[in-house]
Amino acid sequence: MKELAGKCAFVTGGASGVGLGMAEAFVGAGMKVVIADIEVAALDEAASKLAALGGDVHAIALDVSDRAAMQSAADEAEDRFGSVNVICNNAGVSWRGFMADASYDDWDWVLGVNLGGVVNGIATFVPRLIEAGEGGHVVNTASMAGLMASAGNSIYCTSKFAVVGLSEGLRKELAPKGIGVTVLCPAAIKTNINRAQRNRPDALGDPSEALDADGMALLDKSFDGGTDPAEFGAMVLDAVQNDAPYVIPHQEFAAAYRDKVEGIMDIWSGEAPPAMRVEGNELRKQAFQRMWER
Repeated sequence: MKELAGKCAFVTGGASGVGLGMAEAFVGAGMKVVIADIEVAALDEAASKLAALGGDVHAIALDVSDRAAMQSAADEAEDRFGSVNVICNNAGVSWRGFMADASYDDWDWVLGVNLGGVVNGIATFVPRLIEAGEGGHVVNTASMAGLMASAGNSIYCTSKFAVVGLSEGLRKELAPKGIGVTVLCPAAIKTNINRAQRNRPDALGDPSEALDADGMALLDKSFDGGTDPAEFGAMVLDAVQNDAPYVIPHQEFAAAYRDKVEGIMDIWSGEAPPAMRVEGNELRKQAFQRMWER
């Protein structure tokens, strides 16, 4: 979407961090912006900040894991600004520990927000984008942890790997509709995601994180040199305008990721597949093509 002035963006997790950085970039491009977040005080503060920048802004308190609430938020955004053109499924939480120690509540919380929140945003807004027939763009926040797994961060990685796969498939499905999809895969951004437990619902009980206070302090400090959210927001704006499939800003992980991919390619080296399997792959493509053409 080259021309963004006057269009509307809806940003979850928009009260701080990456979400606020995106909102600032969209305001700077002349867009109307809806920010949605579970933290009401931070939401009000962010809305005031964006308004001071000259933005036409509307704030909505939202738990992205609540499907009915997401539908209501979409209705409210449309009542305020008309059609929503850019959807940013950004809200996220983190959990640190080993899978063997995680409770079902830990899994439900992280997957409910990081994956379920993206699913709810897509299921709510994408049909509306298609019906409007004006194109548009979907931005889904994953992570470098959605490309490379790490021990002690596996539940978070699970959620982010899913968002990457979801986004890649969605991009193929929406391209014929003139709707772009970008997935964000950053590493360290200066945000407070390490303190996400503050927003964990009471009904899910206390987390079973393995990090003690000293370990958490080290983790917090590791983000001190992270990318500024406003700088990252500018990258996202450019990706939306140029329909980029990915935003992957932290090149210090490039060598390790290349090693991973090359290792997979080495596994595939060998004899060519038999003709029957090649034919089967082609038949599957034709079957899906028929679905797209309906």
